[in-house]
Formats: sequence, C-alpha cells, structure tokens
Amino acid sequence: MPRYAQIVLGPAGSGKSTYCSTMVRHGQAMKRSIHVVNLDPAAEYFDYPLIADIRDLIHLDDAMEDEALHFGPNGGLVFCMEYFAQNFEWLETELGDGDDDYILFDCPGQIELYTHLQVMRQFVEQLQHWNFHICGVFLMDSQFLVEGTKFFAGVMAALSTMVNLEISFVNVMTKIDLLSKKDKKNLDRFLDPDTSILLEEEPDQRRLGQRYQKLTTALAQLVDDYSLVRFMPLDRSDEDSIDEILLAIDTTLQYGEDADVRTRDIEAPEDRDDDEQAGGGGDDDE
Repeated sequence: MPRYAQIVLGPAGSGKSTYCSTMVRHGQAMKRSIHVVNLDPAAEYFDYPLIADIRDLIHLDDAMEDEALHFGPNGGLVFCMEYFAQNFEWLETELGDGDDDYILFDCPGQIELYTHLQVMRQFVEQLQHWNFHICGVFLMDSQFLVEGTKFFAGVMAALSTMVNLEISFVNVMTKIDLLSKKDKKNLDRFLDPDTSILLEEEPDQRRLGQRYQKLTTALAQLVDDYSLVRFMPLDRSDEDSIDEILLAIDTTLQYGEDADVRTRDIEAPEDRDDDEQAGGGGDDDE
C-alpha cells in the first residue's frame, strides 16, 4: 500500500502550522487519521501531536550557538535543513513501515528552501523512493494577495516552488476568515483572476517605466495563458471550505483509490425471473 504526503510550504506567517492543526482536527471529526511531522528546526509550539520532530535531530539553536559556525538565523536554518538532508535515515526510522499513512510535513518558512535550493527537492525524491504519493500545498496569506502587485508576487513565488520541486500542487489562500468585508467582496477577482484587468487597475503599474510594464505584463500573461497558478480559499471557521481543500488534495494524491473494493454476488435480473416463473408454475400445478 502506498503512503500519502502533503508537503506544507509557504512564506513565514502564511499559516502553515495553523493549517496542519485545522486538518488534524478536521480528520478527527471525520474519524480519519492525519499525522504531522515537524520539519522546522526553529519551531516553538504545536497544539497537535507530532509523529516526528526535526528538533530531535537538530535545533536552530545548535547551529547558531556553535562557536565554530557563527550562523545567524537564516544561515542556521539552511544549515539545519542541509544536515537533515544528510540524515534522511533518521526520518525513515521515525516514520516506521506503516501502510496507508497520511502525513502532513510542516516545513520552514524560508522561501529560498523551495525556490532555488535543492534541499526540499532531495526530500521530495526521498519520499518518492519510500513509496509516498506527494502533493505540495503552497500557502499564501490572503491579506497579502488582495492587491494586484502583491498578488503577482505571490503567484511568482508559488510558481518558482512548483518548478523547483516538480510535483503536483494545490495552492491555498489562507486566513480568509480574517479579511475585512470589503476585501472578501473583492476576493473572487483574485481566485479566478483576469490579469489584464488587475494590471490596469494597479496604480503602481502605471508609475513603472515602459520596460518594466512590459515585463510585468508578459509574466502575468504567461500565468494566465497556461493557468499555471490558481488559489483555493481556506476559511478555517467553515467546514465546507476545509472539505473542499482536503478533497482537492486527496484527488491529487489519488488517496483511497488503492483501497479494496467490497463486492457481493448479485443475481442477474433474468435469473431471478426464471426462478420466479419456476416457483409460480409449481403453484399452478397444485
């Protein structure tokens, strides 16, 4: 049996740990086991149980306090993730050999880990070697995405991650429940965007030089023409919203398609008709 993995990615503050917490509670309500692995060596608090925690292997403080390394927070985090990539056998031992596991991997918020460094790419390849079906879940804060230029910046970050990791993705717009009423009314413009209209309405675009306007327009047109990035809204106070996100991810993972189908013998209609006629004939004879 395959195992299933959501790799939960996104910038710092995009709501990755909150997303994991929401999915764990939703799974409990559905009587479905959803596990979480923490891959953030700088994390401090979780309100859900972990089946593995990278801090048991290496902590950010270990890298920052080492007198021979002298790392700052960013360099220390990269060092921790590279150390993790050299010790994947630790994670294999922590996960065990369970079948049909469904695991969320809560990743750090340092965006360069996904956009151009190879650590997360190596991690993806290792999970595939362990027979995991994988879906990337890229989170962006909805409060960051309800302006045109910020929206395109978020789209390009998501696209860079998708290209670097080369796996299927579901992109999620988080913290919908925190938006103002005005921003919620404008939300549909960014969930199914017309890039040309968004650019025309953006005052910063008109202040740019002609060369940069053409660059922005070309990038937006590329995303629009090939439907490369679309965001799904997640309102953690709305169970239907959570259901839709989970269904989209399960479909991408092909979750449950390998389950055994329960069958039973069913008589064909013509066989039942023959039996009834035979029984009826006996009654007439009597």
